[in-house]
Amino acid sequence: MAFSLSNSTILSSFRSRFQGEGPDHILRRGYHIELGAREKALLEEDPALKRFKSYKKSVKQASKIGNVLTILAIAACSYEILAVAVSK
Repeated sequence: MAFSLSNSTILSSFRSRFQGEGPDHILRRGYHIELGAREKALLEEDPALKRFKSYKKSVKQASKIGNVLTILAIAACSYEILAVAVSK
């Protein structure tokens, strides 16, 4: 009985802490502030940097080629190991 009483006291303290809309909650929430001219300029797309942009399709294709080359290298190494083991 004492365990359930202390358990309910702990739960009620958590509930009261997270349900309260006190001044602390308002300060932690923050406010929406409109972006200034500098922030908007920084978020705009820069045409000078466009050529350095990585495109998903080419990255995916390079990844597939890398995976195939890795599999081929592992297969070649394992074939050599098997060939040496069989010849002994």
